[in-house]
Amino acid sequence: MDERERERAVLDRIGRGLVYTESEAAFQAGRRRADLIFEYNHTPPGQTERQRELRAAILGSCGADAVLLPPFHAAFGSNVHLGDGFFGNVNLTFVDDVEIRVGNGVMIAPSVTLTTTGHPVHPDRRVDFARFSEPITIEDRVWIGSNVVVLPGVRVGYGSVIGAGSVVTRDVPPMTVAAGVPCRVLREITEADLRTRVAPD
Repeated sequence: MDERERERAVLDRIGRGLVYTESEAAFQAGRRRADLIFEYNHTPPGQTERQRELRAAILGSCGADAVLLPPFHAAFGSNVHLGDGFFGNVNLTFVDDVEIRVGNGVMIAPSVTLTTTGHPVHPDRRVDFARFSEPITIEDRVWIGSNVVVLPGVRVGYGSVIGAGSVVTRDVPPMTVAAGVPCRVLREITEADLRTRVAPD
């Protein structure tokens, strides 16, 4: 098996959510954007055009009017796709060994981690930083509270709210409020929520 065939075989395993090692995946190192992320995190706040240029160079794609407050962190950066009107607060971490797709109008509070990657439970299977990766999808108009962790393979449905401090281990349906460790659906979002925290007439 030649080098290209080996790389295709590793990518196939990664795509199926199977375990692979750091050495096996080393050929992907060129897709990491560590130096650009460092520059982004140290760009003065007033240099908004430079920040925009760096976002375009770092991310797989970035929609119009996206805001990503520094500092942020990413394993690659190039596997992250942000939609239009995205707002990401400080200390957002993308463990993007595979794709993280974030929709339009999504708001993410401080110190959130979206991690596509986990490790085998048995220590003998964690040699050479062995891991598995599954993509994350955050649909349009989701709000994720502070200090949330979203784990591999999760999809958060349209319009949903994830409460602060939650660990999201499974899919969250659209238009629901979910919270906890592990995260559970608490209730649906309804028309009544349009009337909360509104000044009286």
